[in-house]
Amino acid sequence: MFKKDLDLDKRWSKLLIGLQDLIGKKPSDLNGVLFLIGVQELGQGNRTFTKEQKQDLMHIAVCKVLSLAGFYDLDYIDQDGWPHWKLLKKLPHFDILEQEKLLKLHVIEYFEQEFEIEIK
Repeated sequence: MFKKDLDLDKRWSKLLIGLQDLIGKKPSDLNGVLFLIGVQELGQGNRTFTKEQKQDLMHIAVCKVLSLAGFYDLDYIDQDGWPHWKLLKKLPHFDILEQEKLLKLHVIEYFEQEFEIEIK
């Protein structure tokens, strides 16, 4: 494992602990964190969502965090308040582990930017 990967793992663990302190429950994985970001970005509070809405929330989160790297841009908000994104540049072709690393890096960046916290 490379130092860069160890650093990411350390920062990711710190983020999960911080989220546990904030919401009282530690997200179990990347999908759990993406769900939280999706709920945050939707801005309608924590309520009951259908399975399809949960998938949409995860998509919102992925688009939001990858917008930090210029991959997506907010296109519009629909009449129900759901954001819609447009792809600005093609995502690199990564294997599943590289995709997860990319998302984790940008999730950490999201929390650093949106909540002005430093996760080192």
